[in-house]
Amino acid sequence: MSGTVTKISEMTLSGTKDGKISVTTIAEPYGARSESVVSIGISLQANAQEPDWKIHIPKANIDDVIEALKEAKKSL
Repeated sequence: MSGTVTKISEMTLSGTKDGKISVTTIAEPYGARSESVVSIGISLQANAQEPDWKIHIPKANIDDVIEALKEAKKSL
């Protein structure tokens, strides 16, 4: 993966001793002229070099993902 990574937020992963959720933006993540994305990473250990899981969400999908997460939260 290439591109410029900008850290937006980092928070504690509930239910873990030192896990983290990180939110970043990545400009041109797949090479020149590729669409920027939001990257959400889950690390089970705070000092991990790479997240254990991560997803990339294109800007065009962010609002729909937020709405889906709100609905999912209601069902928990």
